[in-house]
Amino acid sequence: MKSDPAAQLPECMEGPAAVKRFDDEITFLLSVPHSTLVRRERIYKKKSLQNPKRTGPKPKVKPSV
Repeated sequence: MKSDPAAQLPECMEGPAAVKRFDDEITFLLSVPHSTLVRRERIYKKKSLQNPKRTGPKPKVKPSV
């Protein structure tokens, strides 16, 4: 038996209380520390450079001395 999809939806709110609740949730979701962003970006860049078929300009590799 399938349940009614409309029965699973959260209660619809309107007005200032809904705006405040939405704003609080978005602020919570978007509040990521800068150190976390830097760490994630470093990991992404390292992983991206390992892909031999990536598009765009390739970085110059300096020969080790």
